[in-house]
Amino acid sequence: MKLAVLAAAAGSAAAFAPVQQGRTSTAVQAFENELGVIAPTGFFDPLNLSKNISKEKFDEYRTAELKHGRVCMLAVLGYVAPETYRFGYDIAPGVSTYDIPNGVAAIDYIPALGWAQIIFFIGAVDYWGVLGDFDFGKPDLGDKEEERKLQELQHGRLAMLAILELLRHDSQNLVKPGFDGLDTLITGFPFLYN
Repeated sequence: MKLAVLAAAAGSAAAFAPVQQGRTSTAVQAFENELGVIAPTGFFDPLNLSKNISKEKFDEYRTAELKHGRVCMLAVLGYVAPETYRFGYDIAPGVSTYDIPNGVAAIDYIPALGWAQIIFFIGAVDYWGVLGDFDFGKPDLGDKEEERKLQELQHGRLAMLAILELLRHDSQNLVKPGFDGLDTLITGFPFLYN
């Protein structure tokens, strides 16, 4: 008991001791004004990936972050859309899209040729930039360009977290069906499944 009182007294005394201000790293100083540095986290780099790197390398990392964010935005859309609509074509001879389950369960149903097509298409787009850069459909943002770039970065970050949670939830549902007591991914809209 005496030890507990002594530990509590020492802890309360330490609460009033002056706090030593830490130095800001050079990485934070170098990139603290970059797009995407927002409150409350500020410049968030817990793994120190930006420590002692050049501006060009930082821009390369930012481009990768944007690319991953865009892919995840499409992945979330592609994960949720089959819950509401199917195109109804054969992905392979005798395998209709109506027969393939949603989410992680679809991995076992897609034939090897389907996986080869998926991997080739993703590789071609990533390596050769097959889809290109089109002028059609690009809005003239004017003075809101910086704001829109920040929004895209934030939406990409959110989509990266969202697809991870969708995959986690769906994988857990495969291991223990109905663990959450729900039969469908989207709840609150029962008309989607009728």
